[in-house]
Amino acid sequence: MEKIENRIKRFRTDLHLSQEYVANYLGINRVSYTQVENGNRNLNAEEVVKLCDLFGVSTDYLLRGDEVYTPDIAFARSFEKLDDIDKAEILNLIRFKEQIKANK
Repeated sequence: MEKIENRIKRFRTDLHLSQEYVANYLGINRVSYTQVENGNRNLNAEEVVKLCDLFGVSTDYLLRGDEVYTPDIAFARSFEKLDDIDKAEILNLIRFKEQIKANK
């Protein structure tokens, strides 16, 4: 079974987030966050909830690895929380990226 610190690191890297970014999101310093990823610091309940929101996963999955995770699921969960203007902006960015790939 994959350890929680490995899942956390995988989620962060899959989403191309820096340790500094995640640490700031949690309200802790980068050194403390690095300790989490290294398995040398436990998370409190508030930090677990924040990470689940950031990564778009359930607490069950973050803590125990009990559901299927893909970056697509994380994106979808985060996307549904946005307002219509932000959703339109994201969809325009996706279309732009698709056009760039099509022209390569």
